[in-house]
Amino acid sequence: MKRSRSVILATVTALVAGGAATWFAGNAQAATACATAWNSSAVYVKGNVVSLAGHNYTAKWWTQNESPSVRSGQWDVWADNGVCEGGVNPSPSSSPSSSPSTSPSSSPSSSPSSSPSSSPSTSQSPSNGALPAHFITGYWQNFDNGAAPLKLADVPAAYDLIAVAFADATTTAGAVTFNLDPGLATAVGGYTDAQFKADIATLHARGKKVIISVGGEKGTVAVNSTAAATAFADSVHSLIRTYGFDGVDIDLENGLNPTYMASALRSLRAKAGSNLIITMAPQTIDMQSPQSSYFKLALDIKDILTVVFTQYYNSGSMLGCDNNAAYSQGTVNFLTALACIPLQNGLRPDQIALGLPASTRAAGGGYVAPSVVNAALDCLARGTNCGTFKPPATYPGIRGAMTWSINWDVTNGTSWANTVDPHLATLP
Repeated sequence: MKRSRSVILATVTALVAGGAATWFAGNAQAATACATAWNSSAVYVKGNVVSLAGHNYTAKWWTQNESPSVRSGQWDVWADNGVCEGGVNPSPSSSPSSSPSTSPSSSPSSSPSSSPSSSPSTSQSPSNGALPAHFITGYWQNFDNGAAPLKLADVPAAYDLIAVAFADATTTAGAVTFNLDPGLATAVGGYTDAQFKADIATLHARGKKVIISVGGEKGTVAVNSTAAATAFADSVHSLIRTYGFDGVDIDLENGLNPTYMASALRSLRAKAGSNLIITMAPQTIDMQSPQSSYFKLALDIKDILTVVFTQYYNSGSMLGCDNNAAYSQGTVNFLTALACIPLQNGLRPDQIALGLPASTRAAGGGYVAPSVVNAALDCLARGTNCGTFKPPATYPGIRGAMTWSINWDVTNGTSWANTVDPHLATLP
């Protein structure tokens, strides 16, 4: 229905006569004040509010030097709260933390998708553990399954970080313990707790780090309550003090609760100190979306997390970060397209490593020659040696690679470590 011109003019006249200005002033919504301006050198944690270019943004997790203007997508660190006006909000809902309790002694690096990161000379992760800028990790098998049985001191020198597989569950929910496997001890001609501890000290003297891995394919450890989180932190800390472990690896392949596990890991770090190494070894499916429990855990503890080495095997074809096609496992495309998912969704390059089997016997599928591992690292770090998929950015700080397992690598003539380790020294 249309109104006549005379009716419209009469209405306008009435509004003016009746104080239209007063009506608009009383009914217009007050503009949101701009929060404190974003600072590239400041550390922000979940809930912190900043402003940039006339918009307010809220941090979803720990972040530093990740601009809200380029990291405010659906899966990015910043949530865009919309337009703001005027000066700084005198009472922002939260403020940035320049030195949180979990603050690193050195500033972590970051790598926004719009620009490459720089490669640190040593780990810039808050849980640095004095690890190299690029390094390889291997799992040491505390069991005998046909791979070469080894004492810890016999681990090849190429390995920088050794994950002892695995801790054992106890009858107390969340609690773990460690027991040398009798079958392994027999296979290596005898192995005692005292010798095991001495071997850890030997590896330390060689500049290596040793962590205890929790979980595995058959692991039954569950941290699903406050009490279980406390038991986990207390028991792992006890193992660290007893054996000299440098940290813990979370390899829970049967699900985890990110809330309680995050609480457990923060409690453990408070007990063990800032040099505690915290690693994660999720299955490929666990790192497909930031909303999955494993991925959420990684983001929730980003400020204390050392590195995630996703198991890029035993998974079949999976979508990559381009979300356009399913990439087949066992290819350079698979490694680079899937590794860029966490790289584009909140984790720093120095928190990402590629997890691969050391031989065809080490996994049911997904083995690639170590030369392909090197090509994938080149593609991610420099944008060279890529397959048909090329990541949207380069990540010079990419941390390195992990293999299952050291024992299978030794069985195969240590070709995996002897090929990948020298190549790491060529990365930026």
